[in-house]
Parts: sequence; C-alpha cells; structure tokens
Amino acid sequence: MSNSTSDTLKVALGQLAPVWLNRKATLDKIAQSLSEAADNACDLIAFGEAIVPGYPFWIELTDGARFDNVEQKSIFAHYAEQAIQIERGDLATLCDIARQKNIATYVGVIERPLDRAGHSLYCSLVYIDQTGQIQSIHRKLMPTYEERLAWSTGDGHGLVTHPLKGFTVGGLNCWENWMPLVRAAMYAQGENLHVAVWPGNERNTRDLTSVIAREGRSFVMSVSGLMRPQDIDSKIEELQSIKKLGTDFLANGGSCLAAPDGSWVIPPQVGNEGIYYAEIDLAKVRQERQNFDPAGHYSRPDITQLTVNRKRQTTVNFND
Repeated sequence: MSNSTSDTLKVALGQLAPVWLNRKATLDKIAQSLSEAADNACDLIAFGEAIVPGYPFWIELTDGARFDNVEQKSIFAHYAEQAIQIERGDLATLCDIARQKNIATYVGVIERPLDRAGHSLYCSLVYIDQTGQIQSIHRKLMPTYEERLAWSTGDGHGLVTHPLKGFTVGGLNCWENWMPLVRAAMYAQGENLHVAVWPGNERNTRDLTSVIAREGRSFVMSVSGLMRPQDIDSKIEELQSIKKLGTDFLANGGSCLAAPDGSWVIPPQVGNEGIYYAEIDLAKVRQERQNFDPAGHYSRPDITQLTVNRKRQTTVNFND
C-alpha cells in the first residue's frame, strides 16, 4: 500500500563524546552535527543525556560522596559554571540552526535554571522544533543513585509530546525509561516515536529499547554519548586520577533504534562516534497497534487510571 509523505520521517542518532565539562566547545560540536544532519535531509536528530557539558562520571570514580570535601566542591563548582542557562540564551545557536535548516532536535543538558534560584543543577531534556522554538524542557524526575550528589529532582512539567510531521514524539532521560507509569503518561498522549537518552553504555540500551518498542508499539530511539579517559581536560587537576583507571571507555555508546515490533532498525552502535540515520514509517505503528494499543483499545480506563502533575514546581508563590 502507498503511504503519504507525512507517514515517513528521517531520524538520526547523534552519538557524540562531549568536550567534557566545556559548555561552549560541546555546543559547537553539537551545532556541527545538527547542521550535518539537516544537510542530509534529516527531520529529527537526538543527542545523549547530559551531553552538555557532560555526565558527572567523577562522582563514582573519585569518592564523590565525601561530605564537605574541598576537591568535590571545587569540581561541582566548575560543573555548575559550565551548565546551561536557557534564560541566558545558551541554546540560541541550536535554535537558529533548527529554524534555518528545518530540523528538530532533542538535546540532553545539565540545566542551572533561574526559576530554582540559579545554582542547583537539573538533568534536562530539551526539545527544539523545526521552527527553532524550545517547546519543552523536561527535568529528570529522579536522578539515579550517585547522580543525586550532583543533580536535583525534577518535575512533571516536561512530560509532554510534540507533533512532527505525521508522528507524535516524546522523550525521557535514562532510567526514567524504566518507570512504567511515566511511560504510560507518554503513551496516553499519543506517542509513537519515543526518544530515550543515555550517558552511554550498551548495557543500558540493548534490552530495554526493544521492550519499550513492543510495549508502546512505537519506534524507539535510544541515543547515547561516548566518554573516554582522553576526553578529560588536563587542566582540571582533581580529575586526572580517572585517566589512570586503565579503561578504554567510561561510556561506550550503544545508540540504537527499534521498530514497533521490537526488531532492530539500527542495532546498538558501540565504541564509535557518529551520526546514524534511518527512515521510519508510521504504517509500521498502525500495523502493530492492530492487536495491542496500550492507551487505546487494550486499555481499561474504567478500572485503572493515571494522574500526572505537570505543574512546574517552585519554592514560593508571590502575591504582588
């Protein structure tokens, strides 16, 4: 059967290593990849969790739980200084490229938002649409394990989906993708292209990506970063011990794309930077929804329902 052009979408997995803990250099690298994807007629490209300015790998590797430690406070201060402030216009270049080249993107950032006083950090997933507008900023609901020593807990404000040609796209950060109620919130909004972003490692993406695809009967893009010891800035003295660990990767990638039946469109890509492209067809979603649709004909809202609070959380309400 023939399909309309709105049924197809060209997507890309942007598996990059950040210029670790360097906001400007990493944004420049992402901008180059965003332009390259657009020049290849791509409609959407996604980049890994916390890629700007990088994932806090040091916490696990430098005894990061030491309380009131001078070295740990110094590293955190540098991390916070290099974080994204959207209100300052840090993503303006990416927005300009998206508008000029008619491409949408998901970018994982460490956000230092002014609406939470400007110093605490949030692991945020930002969606920029094809007009260059920031349409959502999703702050990770629950930082995982040692991440809680660097990141604050987010809220439900960013649990939204977006139209993109014939598709409905949504995204979650890392282990949020393991949270069944959060996934259900995305399915209920018509999501049929799910973007899962990760700091990296095939162990995170190989099994879960196809599970979400089969559960949601949707395409699922898992997009990871890379991190190697040589990516550590030699000027940051407190981090040099990580280079001596004798490992090739702190994060080895694992970006992949699964179809609505759980089969691979792009199998996990390990160990290499690159942009990986595929064309996906909404007809595949319709085929798999014939026998199972988690928010449609296979749901029972008369028996089970989910309540989601999407208010942006704040510590004070001023009545001026």
